[in-house]
Amino acid sequence: MTETDAQHPRDWRHDAYDALKRLDVRHVAYVPDAGLTPLIDACLDDDQMTTYVLTTEEEGIGVIAGADLGGERGVLLMQSSGVGNCPNGLTLVQNCGFPLLTLVTMRGEWVEFNPWQVAMGQATAPLLEMAGATVWRVDQADDVGETVFGAGATAFDSCVPCAVLFSQRLIGAKKF
Repeated sequence: MTETDAQHPRDWRHDAYDALKRLDVRHVAYVPDAGLTPLIDACLDDDQMTTYVLTTEEEGIGVIAGADLGGERGVLLMQSSGVGNCPNGLTLVQNCGFPLLTLVTMRGEWVEFNPWQVAMGQATAPLLEMAGATVWRVDQADDVGETVFGAGATAFDSCVPCAVLFSQRLIGAKKF
């Protein structure tokens, strides 16, 4: 590692993007989120990926199911508060056997300043698990790439819902 590399470490969101490329993900549905901006920007710049900006997270489940019906892979990007919008859509995934890979930035955890984020932040993993999703949590930047790849391989090979939760400690404290 050079001195410049030490001063500017690789952003973990680029590792998530690299994992999506290795998984041959072609469709990216997302609600804009500051915690995922570098990942979203990389997907927007990729000519082999089609991106869909959503008005609500549950729309993304239909987009990803449609991608699968078309023989291609997709990912849903969202913040933990958006998981609360998805239970009905998650029943589609579960009952129809669609693969779902979702990457979720967490709020309501470490040094949260906004009390409105806490309840859904605490309910995110249990809600996803109750909907049948396998959930992985990432707290360390070095674990992002392989965790996203592993969750994606499981989702696409087994046709099950899988979620990767990026902890608020990994993302960094929000300040407004």
